[in-house]
Amino acid sequence: MSRRVSKHPTELELEILRVLWQSGPLTGQAIRAALEPERLLTYQSVMTVLGIMEEKRYVTRKKSDGRYEYRARVSKSATAKRMMRDLVDRLFDGSAASAMINLLESSDLSDEELKELREEVNRPQNKGNR
Repeated sequence: MSRRVSKHPTELELEILRVLWQSGPLTGQAIRAALEPERLLTYQSVMTVLGIMEEKRYVTRKKSDGRYEYRARVSKSATAKRMMRDLVDRLFDGSAASAMINLLESSDLSDEELKELREEVNRPQNKGNR
């Protein structure tokens, strides 16, 4: 039986996307080097995951100076929104308020972070951005 394909990036795919979001287009070797402080991966492992990510349309590749450079095809913002919506739907029965209350109760927020949250809550909502 084959494994179900996730509709969201895996943990390693997210780590690779974070590198690309931060650094822009990189070769497979440069991505491996960027991941190395946290993850020891072979070059072949990184290339295998990049191939899967290309099939999933998370990244695109372009030949440059005889080497392929990979760039994120999905934005951080869009990925975060999709993953958060899925979490809220699955864990909090679609209630964003329940998710926020749970997050607030389980986090130690600084005064500055609380101030930012109050400003966001009090900001007039633009229905087109939801």
